[in-house]
Order: sequence, then C-alpha cells, then structure tokens
Amino acid sequence: MAAVVSPDRIVDYLRTVAGRPLKARELARGLGVGRAEEREFRESLDRLVEEGVLYRVRRQRYAVPEKINLVVGRLQTIRSGAGFVVPEDGGADLYIAPHNLGSALDGDRVVARVEHRRRRGRVEGRVIKVLERARQTIVGVYHPRRNFGFVVPEDRKLTRDVFVPPGREAGAVEGDVVVVRVTDWGNDHLGPAGEVERILGPLTKPGVDVLTVIYGHELPVDFPPEVQEEAERIRETGVTAADLAGRLDLRERLVFTIDPADAKDHDDALSIQPAGDGLWEVGVHIADVGYYVREGSAIDAEALRRGTSVYMVDRTVPMLPAPLSSDLCSLLPGVDRLAVSVLLTLDAEGRVRRHRIARSVIRSRHRLTYDDAQAVLDGVISIEPEVDEALRRLLDISLALRAIREKRGSLDFDLPEARVILNTRGEPTDIQRVLRLESHRLIEDYMILANEVVARRAARAGLPFLYRVHEPPDADRVEQLREFLATFGLRLGRGASVRPRDFQRLLAEVKGRPEENLVSTVVLRSMKQARYSHENLGHFGLASQDYTHFTSPIRRYPDLVVHRLVCRAFVDRQELPRERLEEWLPAVARQSSERERVAVEAERDSIDLKKVEFMERHLGDEFNGTIAGVTAYGFYVLLDDFFVEGLVHVSNLEDDYYSFLEEQYALVGERRRRRFRLGDRVRVRVARVDREERQIDFLLVEPAPDGGGRRRPGRRRI
Repeated sequence: MAAVVSPDRIVDYLRTVAGRPLKARELARGLGVGRAEEREFRESLDRLVEEGVLYRVRRQRYAVPEKINLVVGRLQTIRSGAGFVVPEDGGADLYIAPHNLGSALDGDRVVARVEHRRRRGRVEGRVIKVLERARQTIVGVYHPRRNFGFVVPEDRKLTRDVFVPPGREAGAVEGDVVVVRVTDWGNDHLGPAGEVERILGPLTKPGVDVLTVIYGHELPVDFPPEVQEEAERIRETGVTAADLAGRLDLRERLVFTIDPADAKDHDDALSIQPAGDGLWEVGVHIADVGYYVREGSAIDAEALRRGTSVYMVDRTVPMLPAPLSSDLCSLLPGVDRLAVSVLLTLDAEGRVRRHRIARSVIRSRHRLTYDDAQAVLDGVISIEPEVDEALRRLLDISLALRAIREKRGSLDFDLPEARVILNTRGEPTDIQRVLRLESHRLIEDYMILANEVVARRAARAGLPFLYRVHEPPDADRVEQLREFLATFGLRLGRGASVRPRDFQRLLAEVKGRPEENLVSTVVLRSMKQARYSHENLGHFGLASQDYTHFTSPIRRYPDLVVHRLVCRAFVDRQELPRERLEEWLPAVARQSSERERVAVEAERDSIDLKKVEFMERHLGDEFNGTIAGVTAYGFYVLLDDFFVEGLVHVSNLEDDYYSFLEEQYALVGERRRRRFRLGDRVRVRVARVDREERQIDFLLVEPAPDGGGRRRPGRRRI
C-alpha cells in the first residue's frame, strides 16, 4: 500500500488540494487508488487516524486536524489542574481548563479542539480524544473505605483519585504507598478505576519515598535479563588487541576527566598540547559507546526505551547496564579505553583553525573532581606540574571560547541548583545551593564547542542527523514580555522578531538593579524548551546555527545515535542509509525529548520530597526568601538558607482581598493596593509540612526582611 500512496501524499492532498473533508472513496478517487487497492487504502487511513495524523469527522469523512481547528500534541498539566496541549507541529500551546480535560492526564497524547481566543491572544480548547496514554500505572497512597478503596496519586498533576473495587487492593492497608494499574480511565464525570499491582510500603519507611517517584514516573528499575547478560559478556571480553586495530593511539597523552565527586560514568575527558605557531590542540575524548552497543541489539533497544540516565537524589537509574556505564565504557584512570576523539586546533583567541574526528584509544591519567580542578586553578593545591599547567591553559582558551559565544549573543542563565545531603539512612541533613565553579564552566565550554563542530560538519555535509534545537520564543510570549518590561522603562529590541542578542543586552542592562531577578525569571519563562529534532532549527539560547548532543553517549541516547552517524560518515567514509534514517530519526527525536522531560521531572520530584522531609524539623522557624512564582491562589517563596520553596496561600493574606494580575506576575490588594510580585523579598514562617501532599505552607511574617538568617521564636540563636 505504501508503495501506491504514501501517508505524506494522503496528508498533503487533504491539506492543499481537497479543500474540505473527504470520504474514503472520494479521497481514493482523487489520489488515483483503484478498486483492488481500496481495502489497503482504508486500512492506511485507519492507521493515520489512530496515530492522530488524520481525524475522522461526521459522515465518515477525513481531514487534517489543523484544517478543522484541532490540535494534536502532549498534554502538560499544572498545579491548578488546568493544562496545555503542546502541539507536535511546533505551534503555540493550547490552554485547557480543568473541566475540559475529560479523562486525559498529564503526559497523554491527545486531540484537542480550539474553542475560544481570549484577550491577549490566549487560545483555549477542549480535549476530545486521547490517542496515547502516557502511563499505565499510577502511584499513590491507599485509603480503604467500607466497601471499596481509593488511591490518592502522589503526582499533584493527577487531580483525580483512583477507585479500587473490593478484592482488588492486594492486601494494601491504610497509608500504604501502592502502584495501581488503571483498568478504566473514566470520563468527564467518573474518575479512573484500577487494581493494586505492587505495595511499596508506608510512606515513612526509608527508601519508599524515592521508590514512589521512580514508580510514579514509570522509570525502568531493572534491566531485562537478556540485556544484563549481553552487557556482562561484553565486559568480560574487555579491550582486546583487535579492538585497537586502526585506532589513533593517544595513550601517551596527558588525558584526564573532570566530574562530580560521586560520578561513576565518565564519558568525556580532555587533553591539550602545543600545535606550533602559537596554536594548541585540544582533545575532547568521548567514550566510544557505539563500538559496544550495536544498533539493533538488546542493549540498544533498552537504551532507546530509557532514553537517558536519571539522577535521583539517592541513586541513579542508568540508561546502560553497570558493566558498561560504570566500567568498560567509562573513561576510568589507568586503563585502556576506546574513545571517539575530536581534536581541535585552536588559537589563543579560541578560534578553531582545523579539526579532525578519529576513533582512538586513550588512558586517562587522573580522575579529577570539579573541586580538585578549581583548587588547582585557584592556586590552592597542585596535582602535578604538567596537570596544573594543562588546566590553566585550558582555562585561558575556554575564556576565549566564552567571549566568542557572548559576542554572537549567547545567553547564560546562571540558575542555582539544590544539592540534598543525605545520611546513611537516606534522611536529609542539609540542603545546599550548588555553586557554579570556573571548573564547571571550563568543561561546559569545551563540550559546547565539540557539539557545535560536529553539528556544523554534519549540516554542511547534508547528512540525515539528530540536532539539539532551541527555537525562538513565540510572538505572543515576546509581546507579553515587552509589555511587562515597559513598566520598568525597558525595551526588547525592535520589530516583530527578536534575536538572542536582544535578550543578552536586556539582561546586561538590568544586572545589579533591584529588578534583576524578576526580569531574568520572566525572560527565562518566555523561552521555549530545548528538544531533539531531525531538522536543523538552530539553538536560540546559544545563538548557534548548528548544535547537537555528542558528548554524553553513556547517559543520553541521542548522543549515541550521533556517534554512530559521525563515525560512519566521517571516520569510516561510508554512505548513510538516507531513506531509512529520514524515517527513523524523527521518531528517535520525539522519544528522546519525551524521556528527557520525564527524567527532569523525576529528578526534581526526588529532590522536592527530600526538601519536604527536611523542612518537617523546621516547623515554626522563620526565613528570608524571594517570591519565585505567583498564581491566583497565592505565591511561592524560595528560601535563602536552604533553597526550598513553599506556598503562601492567598487565604492567609488576611489584610485585604487580593487579585491576580497575570501580566504583572503579581497579587495586588483591592483596598490597600499592597503588591506581591515575582522577585520581591519577603520573610515567612514554616506553618505546615505534608509529606503525602508534598506541600510546604508558609505564613507571611511582618515586617519585610532586612537581612539573612533564620530564627526559632522563643529560642536563642547559638
């Protein structure tokens, strides 16, 4: 059938030629499909409807969704219970009110109908069909009743409880965290129903909290036996003389890794040596994972399914089995390791004069932590003279690389991150703000450069490829941002479109001003999310025309794909199977982007639950903080001391009635005109901590803060 009329041709005919929805027979006639082929043709139409590419309207007529005010995409819900459908065609998000979600849940692939266009151009709609469920199970706390039970989902985005019929509770008792398999997704009036599949234990039992997140996001816990066995066989073979044949031997070079102190998967290493005439050859050496993980193998299929490693607060859910991720593929010191090396000849100004890509064998001399490298750069310690000098030279060139990116308009949002310190029982003892060291930036600079060099070469060669793209913000977001900035007398470029440099100039203009944090936060929220694509759409945030992910194949599947393409095209000089890749790469890009989103949410959730547990011991304490989010029901405050966020509910603001002004990111009192706006400084008291709800509630303390620190009322601070 596909040879007679391709899906693309069917869609194109309906989109550009037909002018209206058509019945199957009308469409077949227009496309020249004969009677003998009509059955296969109708089956093809059915598949396209199932995939959401076409939609069947009244009287069995077919149409392209966008032609009949339909949007196909992933549903992303928010704390209020509402959601947004993120269109697959890259269009503007479609807002869905809570009562218009039907049975759809966060992450589902849905069809939504556009119903209203509100003030400020916001488009609203209703979910009319779920094409694909994002999950088959839901994790939550079980509560029995006389003749039934119900599970309250741990994911706050899932606002409906799951009904559990009698006899389907599998022995669960009050307060148990369970995994419930959904058997009926419900409808507009009835919530979902299901049966308990696994009991994780009481929420207070050590380790259950993180398991709740893992199972809640349906992360794969164990590798299938055939995958684990295949990985063990590969490790047992080790690095042989046959593996080294034809490789560039770089074992005599000074090569070292720089990673977090607790890292086990070392997939990148650096080297530097003089190249004559004031030039330097920097080696960015990346683990040759593709040599071991062959396309179509059991390990490869599992890696694609997982998409990425997930770094939870107390454990890692790896993309590859430990025999590879922590051993044979990891660039451990003192042992031979296979790599793909990007050798960059650079001048002192950071300009790339030439480069080459080669399969290599390396032997790392040192496993440095970021703190070690920073201490050397600060002159506090010495590893050995040769290493110290290499680090200082790498830093000099990395500063030049950074200056080049800054000159072209690259944006650098130095966003703080939290590190949760756990004791041996998995209990949080401290929450620290992660400092971004110069050693972090150094590694980042060379990884960005390697990614750009590889992507640029692929783009110029016209290869079917996988890019890391970051599209410009939508026009309506830009217009909303401009209106907001005008209240501060600020401007964002000229004309309908904006460039990265416009944002860069804006951020430079507000640097050091009282509104710096507020403006930076609003600018960041106006941006789109980066994603993977088979199309080279550029990277707005980096102001880069060509960008990919190449440097982390142990923990990201797209990097593994890029390695295979690069080695085949530029090292082996072989022709790529263009037709197959052009069909396969879009699916890989979509899967990888979705798995990345799940990983980010799981990692954030695992940290958040430990924050909640940590704050239980600070009930009644007072802290200074910054308003980090404003909604109609209150505002979220990020504490200075512990990088923890909690809610000041609007019902606890007793001095006035407050209205939410979305365009100003503020709550404003109707009578006194008191204003609470994103970025404002406040002082709060910890009023309530609820592990099951994962909620921290604050009360506003008067007056506004004048400094840092915390105190417990009635106690001396020692």
